[in-house]
Amino acid sequence: MGMLNALKQRGFRAAFVILAALFAVTALAQESTSAQEYQLGSGDKILISVYDEADLTMETILSDSGVINYPFLGELKVSGLTVSGLERMVVKGLKGDYLVNPNVHVSILEYRPFFINGEVEKPGGYPFQPGLTIGKAAALAEGFTERASENKIFIIRGDDPAQAKQKAALNTLLRPGDIVTVEQSFF
Repeated sequence: MGMLNALKQRGFRAAFVILAALFAVTALAQESTSAQEYQLGSGDKILISVYDEADLTMETILSDSGVINYPFLGELKVSGLTVSGLERMVVKGLKGDYLVNPNVHVSILEYRPFFINGEVEKPGGYPFQPGLTIGKAAALAEGFTERASENKIFIIRGDDPAQAKQKAALNTLLRPGDIVTVEQSFF
């Protein structure tokens, strides 16, 4: 009977390890998908590097116009593109006339900031970090004031052209450029 229980325990452990691994892989896939879908915008600091071509490697902060001046290709409108979209654009521009098979990599060095105001100790703009929630953003702003209402939190998405104010919770995920407002409670 003891041997049977030991085998059952091993089976449960193995199933648990497999489920944990599947969960981790799913979480990584979702994170990489969201990073791939992220659209570049004003304030993002990016690095464009071309393997073995130091003259074509550049680091830049995107201006309000969303245009960069890239060697050999001139002005490129990059605002609204994904990282992979910008990579394809640079590869297409360099391939043929300048390089036979360019190996281009684009990375985001710093995301544009998010803003938190209202009833937090230090309102202002803070550097965005992937996985950031409103609760974590409040912690970056040194916490809520005594009069803060955790039920009256609103967010304006940075990528929303209508700039609509939406109700939010502490676990709401932030995106770069978002504006969070924490209002006062009455009691």
